[in-house]
Amino acid sequence: MKTMKKQLVIFDLDGTLLDTLEDIADACNHALNECGFPSRNLDEYRKFVGRGIMNLFRSALPEGHKDDDTVLRVRDAFVPYYNIHKDDKTRPYPGTEELLDALTANGIMLAVASNKYQEATEELVRKHFCRYDFLCILGQREGKPIKPDAGIILEAMASCEGVRPDEVIYCGDSDVDMQTGINAGVRTVGATWGFRSREELAAYSPCLLADNPEEIHNFIALT
Repeated sequence: MKTMKKQLVIFDLDGTLLDTLEDIADACNHALNECGFPSRNLDEYRKFVGRGIMNLFRSALPEGHKDDDTVLRVRDAFVPYYNIHKDDKTRPYPGTEELLDALTANGIMLAVASNKYQEATEELVRKHFCRYDFLCILGQREGKPIKPDAGIILEAMASCEGVRPDEVIYCGDSDVDMQTGINAGVRTVGATWGFRSREELAAYSPCLLADNPEEIHNFIALT
């Protein structure tokens, strides 16, 4: 097999490696209801997820109730519930483990860069992908900017000594992910199996729109 040139592949988590949508929606609806607000439907959450939990709550709250104090109340109801129920329905997307196996077998380094808060990001990755040696598992942390800021990608790159931007691919399922890759100066792959539409991803001209994880492996093997 031809040796792969790309040394580091960084993955988004929600909507890319893991289908977390139902657990996020259930926890957010629980928090909304606890605070006296109506639930949202699953398709609405497809558009809300990916910009960090504070923006998730602000999007889910009704108009006129998006102030900081209300967002914090929803957060305080969400986090304890999600910490318990974050893995009730969450599963890896078909083919993701095979992709990680193939990349690892070819000496490609792996990392995760998510806007999900750090504790949940680490626990879900360790639970579902424990046999893989990720260089780093990065989520939303206090004092760190969230995507689309390039900082999280640059931090992941710093963990792979000597890697150049042209040796890095960032794979995600949203406009936020595509813009993050652009901001970091790395190549992007759009995962069309995730939460957002192909059209949304295509607008950012990623180097690949992948309909399944195998297409990512084939693409990297040929570049």
